[in-house]
Amino acid sequence: MNSSDDGSRPVPSVIPVSGGERPDLRSFHVREDVALAGRCGNVHLATGRTCILPERHQGSCDFVGPEDASGVAH
Repeated sequence: MNSSDDGSRPVPSVIPVSGGERPDLRSFHVREDVALAGRCGNVHLATGRTCILPERHQGSCDFVGPEDASGVAH
């Protein structure tokens, strides 16, 4: 029997964070300096490119090279 078979939902494993802190900053696939600048900061691990769209944007990420992402972080 799977957990979905009994109608229950899986419990996400989320590390508690202090008020206002972005929980995704604790993930190694988020570039912290870009995320702290109010941007998405997700890193495409296969290419090392970083999304510079606004935090919690809708739709797909817009990944750019490390140099461009560094410009956003400053």
